[in-house]
Amino acid sequence: MSDLPSHIPTEMYVGFLDMTIQIHWNYHAILMFTLWMVLVPFSILVMRFFKPKPSEFGLQSKISYSNPQWWWFNVHRLGLYLTVFLSLGGVAVALIVSGGFSGSVHSMFGMLTVAMGCLQVVSAWMRGTHGGKYYNNADLNDPASWRGDQYDHTPRRRMFEAYHKTSGYFTSFFAVGAVGSGLMQYSMPVLTGLMFIIPLAFLATWILLEFLGRWHDGYRAVHGYGMEHPRNKDREFL
Repeated sequence: MSDLPSHIPTEMYVGFLDMTIQIHWNYHAILMFTLWMVLVPFSILVMRFFKPKPSEFGLQSKISYSNPQWWWFNVHRLGLYLTVFLSLGGVAVALIVSGGFSGSVHSMFGMLTVAMGCLQVVSAWMRGTHGGKYYNNADLNDPASWRGDQYDHTPRRRMFEAYHKTSGYFTSFFAVGAVGSGLMQYSMPVLTGLMFIIPLAFLATWILLEFLGRWHDGYRAVHGYGMEHPRNKDREFL
């Protein structure tokens, strides 16, 4: 495109091939838009509204990718992993093609978004052990076998939840800035239109699911609604 800012290259010479190739920034734009404006919000929506309704014994089966009881958790987890992995690839290609960090508003928003996305993955690894009175490896007659960071709501677990949940929303804020500033540099009318339509669609869906009462407390959904569980007991009057 002839009206591109001067710092955005439209072609690149590849030495070992002894040829010049055209740069198609629309592929980069489509990839990042799909990841951060579609996949990430979808993964958050599934995690929030598609947990199972709390029951007496919660989810007793082991967390695994092959277990359908945990599909909502796996969608959230895999969505985040895929987003960060592909985003790192997109950033690497952009840096190579551009000859380094340009310092533009778009590049700063983009780097912040991907960096915070990586921290989301790291924080997920730090969430601690599961535990649970009725979890698959627990012995009902041995309270020591129930112990776990999530079940006991330990300081480690509270720190994870405080950071992971809050930072996730701020990461989305930077992602909107990255996508918006990118489309201001590289005009793609269809994506620009979708940038307004898709958030409104998610907003309407979020409101509807909230109205239908699809949000369930994660602790109670996983461990059960009984007041003998530590976190439920702590919130007895909440």
